[in-house]
Amino acid sequence: MRRHSRIRTGWAAGAALALALVTGCESLDGEEGASSPGGGAKAPAAGQAVSPLSNPDGTGPGLAPVRGDGPEATARKLIDGLETKGRGPRTGYDRDEFGYAWMDTADGVPLARNGCDTRNDLLKLHGRDVRFRTGSDCVVVSMDLYDPYTGKDIAWKKAKAAEVQIDHVVPLSYAWQMGSSRWAESKREQLANDPLNLLPVQGRANSAKGDSGPASWLPPAKPVRCAYAVRFAQVAVKYELAVTAPDREAMLRQCGG
Repeated sequence: MRRHSRIRTGWAAGAALALALVTGCESLDGEEGASSPGGGAKAPAAGQAVSPLSNPDGTGPGLAPVRGDGPEATARKLIDGLETKGRGPRTGYDRDEFGYAWMDTADGVPLARNGCDTRNDLLKLHGRDVRFRTGSDCVVVSMDLYDPYTGKDIAWKKAKAAEVQIDHVVPLSYAWQMGSSRWAESKREQLANDPLNLLPVQGRANSAKGDSGPASWLPPAKPVRCAYAVRFAQVAVKYELAVTAPDREAMLRQCGG
């Protein structure tokens, strides 16, 4: 296996590349998004989800496949610039090291401090036909969700909350082992609550993933695997995280590399 223990052009250049991937991200406030009862945004259906190449801040709904020679080449260029290193020990890891779950006060990320916790923000962002608890414009009690990981539609109700879970694309334990154990707590809180690193998905798929990197786990739905690799890389670039060499190679393969 080739060694890739360097940053091709430095993290600054990697971040610039990630920003350059914007190709016209759709607005959630555009005419495409109708309001559902309770005031929630009606996210696009599966075929209208946003490609990660057009969604570098994670505020567009869904995770559309990356298809075509040009987009796949752009994806490979992003992934190819990632630093690689070995995965460190899990010693000292605890979910609370990244702030309490779904806090609304993680500064420096979209949707923070809007009066609604991160989990409900993500459900509103990605769900369709969103319904809220009576008297609330935050707490989602039912919705339809297209799960990009399995390619299935889920009719979700809060009474069975675990059927939809919020996945950290780059798992927090993975990030801990790749260096976030040395970060300031505020930066870890950003990673844990950044929409770029979060997707609501089928609970069983998320549980099966655990803290695996792309070499050990990929979405069951093959058409979205390159998009998943791109999103993983976007998070790694933004937070200056290395990935393991096997993970990087697996990501490149998903995008035709």
